[in-house]
Amino acid sequence: MADLPTGLPIRLEPLVTRILAPNPSAYTHTGTQTHIVGDRDVAVIDPGPDDPAHLAAIMAAIDGRPVRAIVITHHHRDHSPASRPLAAATGAPVTGAAPFAAAGDAGRADASFDHAYAPDRVLAEGDTVGSDGWTLTALATPGHTSNHLCFALAETQALFSGDHVMGWATSVVSPPDGDMGAYMASLERLLERDDRIYYPGHGEAVENPRRLVRGMLGHRRQREGQILRLLREDAQRTDAMVGRMYAGLDPRLVPAAARSVLAHLYDLGRRGLVIEEGETWRIAA
Repeated sequence: MADLPTGLPIRLEPLVTRILAPNPSAYTHTGTQTHIVGDRDVAVIDPGPDDPAHLAAIMAAIDGRPVRAIVITHHHRDHSPASRPLAAATGAPVTGAAPFAAAGDAGRADASFDHAYAPDRVLAEGDTVGSDGWTLTALATPGHTSNHLCFALAETQALFSGDHVMGWATSVVSPPDGDMGAYMASLERLLERDDRIYYPGHGEAVENPRRLVRGMLGHRRQREGQILRLLREDAQRTDAMVGRMYAGLDPRLVPAAARSVLAHLYDLGRRGLVIEEGETWRIAA
């Protein structure tokens, strides 16, 4: 996938076309994937960053067809900013994840958030958008962010998994907006479903989604076990645990690993298994 050009529409199945945005990075892999759903009229899922070339590629792929909805999985800057120029160009409503709530919640402010994201319609669990031959149903999957949604395409048993399940790496769970307990519960929900294929926001399509989700749950439980073993040795600082748990990690990804370890610690703390004391954590008595 790394050699796929940006801006080129790829037909994944009769109702789904993918366009790769030109924003590769250590956190976005080859870039954000925008999905166009439908035939005679369409929805655009996660139009991506506000990049003129990417917007032009989306408009070319739409090719004059009516856009019934611009659908957002979550409010990160690599997923939602292009919703505004796309809405202006097409007249389509922006719908999906709830907006970032800054008032009284400054601790959740994060550089990766699209603070200007303002949907016309917020979708909750089970809400739908659809038109001629396609229906997208919202599935609440908090964890990566508090407002994350996946979208099920009933007609083909496909799931647009956003950043909750990606085709190249596990998601970053960064407190306080990210929540490891919620993330694990959302993975368990997906494991109970019978989706045929996942189309993620980053990475290749997932053709055996239940196997991948089982693996992701196992990986997170292994990380939790590592943390508990380290804390049984002695009280630990988070940065010290990251250094031992992620030896050899790309330095660009160390901050993300630290946030995920912290998310595990908060979850373990809520479950009464560990205690935070100043800058260190220890096993609960």
